[in-house]
Amino acid sequence: MSATSLSRSFAPIVHSAAEWRAEMARLTRPGQPSFFHIRAQLPMQGRTNQVLGASRYMNVVLKTYASGGENEIHAHSNEDHVFVILQGRATFHGPNGEAREAGRNDCVLLPAGVFYWFQAKEDDEPLVILRIGAHIDPDSDVLARIDLEGKPFDGYSEKNKEVPVVLHEDRIFE
Repeated sequence: MSATSLSRSFAPIVHSAAEWRAEMARLTRPGQPSFFHIRAQLPMQGRTNQVLGASRYMNVVLKTYASGGENEIHAHSNEDHVFVILQGRATFHGPNGEAREAGRNDCVLLPAGVFYWFQAKEDDEPLVILRIGAHIDPDSDVLARIDLEGKPFDGYSEKNKEVPVVLHEDRIFE
């Protein structure tokens, strides 16, 4: 391992599941450790995903959501994942009206197949989440997700409340 310092540049924002998969493939380094720095330009509108590290069995993604940003109810069929909230607050919802608020340093573990959605708290600072995923079957699509009817569900779709991202010029999370 080199003693050089970690880069303080921004990891690229991925804009589709295909870009997410390509970034995981690019970052996978069998038999070698991966080093990365948590740093994001914060959104005024929309949300971002930055793949920070990946292996055959895991991936680490930095997610940001503008105030009030949300997604639609879904489940990941081939991945357990955990959210670690680094900044902001969100309310997590289940399929039967369950709701739980989580804030800085709170964590949520979601086993594969568990339906959920969340919304960043309105009028709060942008939500910053570290997402760590573990593949159930690394030979199947780790980004596979389904809706309540069991149909494939694109996380980058309008149905998932995707809106164009607008970044703050000078607001950085680090």
